[in-house]
This record gives sequence, C-alpha cells and structure tokens, in this order.
Amino acid sequence: MQGCALACPGCVSQDTWAFEPGRALPLPVLLAWCREMAQDGLDGVTISGGEPFEQAAALLALLEALRDWRHETGRHFDILCYSGQPWRRLQSQFAPILALLDAIIPEPFQARRPTRRLWRGSANQPLIPLSPLGQERYAPYLDRDAEHRPFQIAVDGERVWAIGIPGAGDLERLEQRCAGHGLRLGGVSWRA
Repeated sequence: MQGCALACPGCVSQDTWAFEPGRALPLPVLLAWCREMAQDGLDGVTISGGEPFEQAAALLALLEALRDWRHETGRHFDILCYSGQPWRRLQSQFAPILALLDAIIPEPFQARRPTRRLWRGSANQPLIPLSPLGQERYAPYLDRDAEHRPFQIAVDGERVWAIGIPGAGDLERLEQRCAGHGLRLGGVSWRA
C-alpha cells in the first residue's frame, strides 16, 4: 500500500513512502488483478507497503474482500501483513483488522539490528500467527534462521523489481555485481 509516514532509516521500499493520490486503485480493479494472478494457484496474499495501517479503512475493505473471495471460492490461502507500527498499538487500535489476518510482522524496521530470520527485516520484528491457518502455516518459521534470504527479481519494461526481504548488504552486492557487468542501477528504492 502506498504511503508511509514512519520513514524507517534503511528501508528498502522508500519509493512507497509518498502518499500519492494519483496511484489510488479501486478495490474491484485490485481484486480482479488478484483473481487473474491466482488462476494457476495461490497459497497466500502478502500486504505490505508503505504502511498499510495508515490507510486503515482501505485495508479493512481489502481484507473483507479477500475474506469473502476465500470463502466464496473455497481457496485455502493465508493473509500475511507487514506493519512498521508497534504490536501493542496495533492490538489496541486495530483489532477488527487484525481479526481478518492470518499472520502479521509488526514493529519498525531497525537497520542496525539485522536478522537471519525468514521474512523479517530486523531482529526486533516478530512473526505473529493470528488465526488457526496462520498458526498452521507460520509456526514452523517463528524462530527459524535462513541459510540465505531469497528474493525475486522481476523486470517490467525499464524497471527491475526486487521482491521480498533481502538480507543485510544483499542489494548493495547485487548493485556491485551488476556494475561489474556494465549495468548501472539508477533510482534504487533503498536510496530513494
């Protein structure tokens, strides 16, 4: 979700910080895209940003629509959400939203606290299952370190996207390797 006022130093998604009303996407259009992407199968939906909880009403509407889609189609996909908000604040202010999630990774990113834990950017960020499905899917990974932190690279026209949570220094190493082959990465999101 676009927009984040937290602006955590070292964030790899600085391109998602600006609140850009021109990037608004109607919920039916987003759901149609999700259905199209899921034609060959789907095991989970991940919501990140920006800061999803800074658009609480839109996040709630999206989660209700995903819940309805899951129910209507019998699909067994989980919903994971990232938030830079403190867990206690989320619990006290956003309980109806949390009730629609299967798992959450909260807390602000702290670049000075790297971690090898799967799906987390810094050591202060817990993985919290919130439903029986979340417990089933994520319990084995609560304290598991990753040998390596895989992330995907996608090319869209002139843009290259890194999808996932890279480990400390991974993006800089990618940039150096590209430079070694004569490819310069410009406008990178981790230094936007």
